Amino acid sequence: MNVRQVAELLDAQVLCGEDNLDTEVHDACGSDMMSDVLAFVKNQAVLLTGLVNIQVVRTADMMDMVCIVFVRGKMPDDDMIALARRKGMVLLSTRHRMFTACGLLWDNGLRGGVTDELVETDL
Repeated sequence: MNVRQVAELLDAQVLCGEDNLDTEVHDACGSDMMSDVLAFVKNQAVLLTGLVNIQVVRTADMMDMVCIVFVRGKMPDDDMIALARRKGMVLLSTRHRMFTACGLLWDNGLRGGVTDELVETDL
């Protein structure tokens, strides 16, 4: 699947990164906790989140993600868009809730990673 297909499936607005819509993606994750993204995400190219602050773009960049999807109609500010543009990242906004957006992508073949690590809250 490519980023353009992600945008179409989620009926998402492209906020920046139009030149990178044909980038292939094979994995995604959904989280509002950037600490979890840093700790557990490996090789996911798409981040779905409802968190809207500059740290989301910085975290996605550190993890080599190519696309951030803001759920529930959330919109990043101009500074976030400018940073994502400089990093060559695609930003999308969808009106779908996180659960629905993840489900739509899953149903269409985009998968997430598996963690072998248990954290205390999993017990």
